[in-house]
Amino acid sequence: MGANELSTRLWRERELLETLLFKLEEQQLILAAGRSRWVDRAASEVDAAVERMRHAGLERAIEVVEVAREWGAPADATLRELIAHAPNEAWSQVFVDHLRAMTALAGEVAAVRDANEMHLRAALRAAQEAIAGLGVRTGEYGADGATARGDSVPRLLDTDL
Repeated sequence: MGANELSTRLWRERELLETLLFKLEEQQLILAAGRSRWVDRAASEVDAAVERMRHAGLERAIEVVEVAREWGAPADATLRELIAHAPNEAWSQVFVDHLRAMTALAGEVAAVRDANEMHLRAALRAAQEAIAGLGVRTGEYGADGATARGDSVPRLLDTDL
C-alpha cells in the first residue's frame, strides 16, 4: 500500500510543480508587460505555490520512510535509491517516470525563476536610475537618524518613463 500512496503523492507534487511553473510564467508576463500593479500579487501567488510544495515534500518524505522500510532501503532514501530497491520492474518504472518528470519540471521552474529575477533586478535598476535622474535626494536617512533630504516637499514621478 505504501508504494501506491507514494506514487499518488508524487503525482500531486508534479501537479504542484506545474502550478508553480504556471505562476512563475504569469509573473514573467506581468514583468515583461511592465504591469507593476500586479507584481506583488504575482509574487504572493508564487510564494503560496512554493509553500504548498514544502508541505507536499514533507508528506512525501513520510511516505518514502514507509516504502523504504517495506523495500529494505535506508529510511532517508532518495527517490533514486528507492528505485534501486524496487521489488519489481513495474514499480521501478513508475518511480523512474516520476523522477524524470519532476527533474524536468524543476529545471523549467529554475530557468523561469532566474529569468524573473533578472527582470526584477532590471526594473529596480531602472527605478533607481529614474529617481537619481531627478537630481533630488530621495529621503534616505543619515547616520544620525534624520532624513538626509532637508526639505519635505512632496515629489511627483512620471510613471510613464
